[in-house]
Amino acid sequence: MWEAWALAAMALLAWLWFDSMRAREGAVAAGSRACERNGLQFLDQTVECVSLRPARDENGRVALRRVYRFEFSDNGDNRRGGSIVMMGGKVESLTMEPFLLQ
Repeated sequence: MWEAWALAAMALLAWLWFDSMRAREGAVAAGSRACERNGLQFLDQTVECVSLRPARDENGRVALRRVYRFEFSDNGDNRRGGSIVMMGGKVESLTMEPFLLQ
């Protein structure tokens, strides 16, 4: 019986890993697009997951809400922060620190 539980736990971990990689790729794409749209540099071409918790989406279904942090630069000499909230595989919100418009 414990083999079935171990197999189910491994399957759950594999799903969580796959789902997290898909959400991370979406967050990287969203951050990169936002920086490109505003003429900014998306630094390190990566995001960092700082929060993961269950939440309900707009349809009332339980999904994982992930908060990612990223950095960008407006002039190449500084680092500014931003965050992306992903609900499941969709971007819920994207915020960026104030930056100089050129």
